[in-house]
Amino acid sequence: MEDEVSAVATSGVGALATSGQDAGAAPAGAVLGEVPEVALPPEVEHFGPQRFLNRELSWLDFAERVLDLAADPAQPLLERVKFLAILATGLDEFFSVRVAGLKDQLAAGVPARSPDGRSARGLLAEVRTRTLGMLDRVGRLYRDELVPSLADHGLRLVGYGDLDQAARAELAERFEREIFPVLTPLAVDPGHPFPYISSLSLNLAVDVEDPLTGSRRFARVKVPPLLPRYVAAGEDRLVALEEVIGAHLGLLFPDMVIAGKRYFRVTRNADIDLDDDDAEDLLEAVELELRRRRFGRAVRLEVDASMEPEVQELLVRQLELEPQDCYPVDAPLDLGQLWAIASVDRPDLKAPGWVPIVPPPLAAPHDGERPDIFAVLRERDLLVHHPYDSFAGSVEAFILAAAADPDVLAIKQTLYRTSGDAAFVDALARAAESGKQVATLVELKARFDEQRNIRWARQLEQAGVHVVYGVMGLKTHSKTALVVRREPDGIRRYCHIGTGNYNSETAKSYEDLGLLTSSPEVGEDLTDLFNHITGFSRPGSSRQLILAPERFRPWVLESIAAETALGPEGWITIKLNGLTDPEIIDAFYGASQAGVRIELVVRSLCCLRPGVPGLSENITVRSIVGRFLEHSRIYRFGPPIEPPPPPAGAAPAGHLAHPGHRGPTRTAPAGSRATSTAPAGRRGRYVIGSADLMERNLDHRIEALVPVETPELCAQLEEVLQLALADDTGCFALSADGSWRRVRTTRGVSLQRRLQELAVERSRRRRLGETH
Repeated sequence: MEDEVSAVATSGVGALATSGQDAGAAPAGAVLGEVPEVALPPEVEHFGPQRFLNRELSWLDFAERVLDLAADPAQPLLERVKFLAILATGLDEFFSVRVAGLKDQLAAGVPARSPDGRSARGLLAEVRTRTLGMLDRVGRLYRDELVPSLADHGLRLVGYGDLDQAARAELAERFEREIFPVLTPLAVDPGHPFPYISSLSLNLAVDVEDPLTGSRRFARVKVPPLLPRYVAAGEDRLVALEEVIGAHLGLLFPDMVIAGKRYFRVTRNADIDLDDDDAEDLLEAVELELRRRRFGRAVRLEVDASMEPEVQELLVRQLELEPQDCYPVDAPLDLGQLWAIASVDRPDLKAPGWVPIVPPPLAAPHDGERPDIFAVLRERDLLVHHPYDSFAGSVEAFILAAAADPDVLAIKQTLYRTSGDAAFVDALARAAESGKQVATLVELKARFDEQRNIRWARQLEQAGVHVVYGVMGLKTHSKTALVVRREPDGIRRYCHIGTGNYNSETAKSYEDLGLLTSSPEVGEDLTDLFNHITGFSRPGSSRQLILAPERFRPWVLESIAAETALGPEGWITIKLNGLTDPEIIDAFYGASQAGVRIELVVRSLCCLRPGVPGLSENITVRSIVGRFLEHSRIYRFGPPIEPPPPPAGAAPAGHLAHPGHRGPTRTAPAGSRATSTAPAGRRGRYVIGSADLMERNLDHRIEALVPVETPELCAQLEEVLQLALADDTGCFALSADGSWRRVRTTRGVSLQRRLQELAVERSRRRRLGETH
C-alpha cells in the first residue's frame, strides 16, 4: 500500500539548544565502536518467540484496519470507495512481494523460521485463511453496501444484463468502434500453446464450442489495461469493461458458440533479484531485471467465484500453481480500479477539500512578493509539515529558487520516487544547463518505480546533470537536498532533510515532515554524505546527522539504553510506519521492564506485543488510519518539551492515559505539559528522518535523520505527537493478544483535522500581523 496506496525529533545527542547534553546520551554523529553492547535481559528471553508478532500477519492486520474504514458508514461515501481501492492495491503488492518471498523460501527448502517461530509453510496457510476471510468481507461490503449507496447518489454500477435495449445498442456500437480493434483472442489447442498471462492483468476465460464438430476450446481474452475500466451507459450508469467484452464475445469468435465465460487474474513475483556487485552497469542491469520480472513465477490466481472447478484446475495447472494459491472472489476482480470511481467530481461525497497553506515565513505579504527563501533560512530553521504546509510553497520552492538563483553554485539531491510532473527533474536540468554543478542520485531500485526513475535518470544525464544510480549493495532511501550558495561573507550551504519523497502528488495525501536549515554542521554532514554516494569512500563520523546503515541502529539502541538507565524516569515516544526489528523490540522490552514509559504510534507493521505483564506493560501501541497516509517518522527520547498553547477558543486535545505505566497516569490537555516523573531540567531529544525501525532501514538502506534543536520546532513536533496520542476518531490500539481494536470516540479528537485547523490558524495570525 505504500507504493500504491502505498510512512514522521532532537537527537540524543549533542543537539540540545538551551540546556546541556543529557547524561548518558551519545553524540548524534559518534563513530561506530563507541556503542555499548546491549545484552538481551534473561527476563526478556524467557518469553520466547511468542514475544514477537508476525510481520506478514501484522500487514494483514493493517489491511483489516483499512477495510474497517471502508466499512465505516460515518466516512463520506467516496472515501469508503477509496479505502477499498487502497486495500485491493495493497493486497496485490503484498502477494507479489511478501507471499512470493515465502513461496521462494519454501521452494528452496530453506528451513528458517520467522522471529515468532512460524515456518514458511505454516505462515502461507495462515495468510490464505486470513485473506479468504477478508475477501468474503470485501465482497459483502461491495455488493450490499457500497454499490447500493452509490446508486442512491446517482453513481450506478450496473451489470450488462441490467441495461435496456437502447443502452445495449449504444454499447454495441461503441464496442465495435473503440474496444473490438484492441482485443486479441488466444485459443489453446495443439497448435496454440497456453498463452503467457501478464501479472495483475484482468482476463476472460472463454469456453468456445464449434457447433459443427462439437469440439471445444479454452480461449483467453485480455481486458486491455489502457482502456478505462468503466464504460458509460447513459447519463448515470457505468458498466465494467470486462462485462462489455463478455457480452460481445461472438464478434471475437464468429460462428462459434460461447459455452461459458469467467474472469480471472494472476499475480506474479515482482521482486527484483539484483546483484549490484556483479553489475557492470546498474541501469542496464535494472532494465534487464524489469524485463525478467514480467515473467516472474505466478504466486496467486484470483477467479470469479462462479468459475467451474474444471476451469480453475486448468488455470492452476497451466500456471504451475497449487490449489491453495487460488482465491475465489465474489466481487469484481481488481477492485483497485475503484480509484476511477473515487476520483469522480462529487465533492458532496468526499471529505471536505483541503488546500495546503504556504508556511507563514515563506508566504508573500498581502500585496508583495514572497520573501527570499535563502534570507529566511539564514535567520531560522523551518519545519514543514505536509500536506498541511504547502509542498510547492516550501520544498519545491527551495529547489526551484536554487535552480534560478545565479549565486547558487551547486545543487545535490536524492530522488527515490518523484511525480509525473517532474518539477524537480526540470529544475535540476535547467540548473545544469545554466552551468551550475548539479548531482543527483536516482534510486533505480525503488520498487514499482524503476521504469520511471530510469526515464528521469536519462533525461537528467542529457541535460548535463551528474547522475549516480546508488551505492553498491544498498538502496538509497534518504530524502536529502543540498544547495551551495555564494554570499558576501563566503560560501553557505542550505539543506533539506525530510521523511517523504520529493513528489508533489503524494505530498497532497501523505503526511510528512521536513527540516529546512542553513546549519553549518548539517551542511558539512550532507556534503560528506553526497561525496560518499557519488564518489568512492567510507562514510566518516557525522556532526549532526544520524545515518544508516553505519550509525542509526547503534544510536537507537544507545538512546533506549540511556532511558532504561533512568528507570521510571525514562520516557520514549515514537511515531513511525513500521517496527519489525527483533533487536530493537527486545531493547524496548528491557526498557519497559525497567519502568520506562514507551508510547508508539505505528501506522502499519508492528511486531512488538504491548501490555504483556512482566514484559511490556509500560508500552502502548496505536495506529492512526485516515484521509492522509501517516508517513512521518518522529523519535523523542526523554520527556516532552512544552508544546505551543492552543489558539484562543480552540478545544484542547486530550492526552492518552497509559494504564500499564508504573508512574502516574496523566490526562492533561494537548496544550499543556503532562505530569512526568522526569527530573527537572531534563529535556527530550527530537529527531526526524526517513528511517523506520525495520531491518531494511537499519541495515540495508542509506537513510538520513536529523536532530531538531530549536525549541519552537521541537514544540511543533511534540504537538504532533500529543495529538497522535489523543486521537480517538481514526485510531486503533494494539492489545497484548495481538489484536487491534478501534479506540472508542469519547472526545472527538482528530489528529488530521486538528492539524488542518492549526495550519489555518497560523496563516490567519500572519495576516492579522500584516494589518497591525
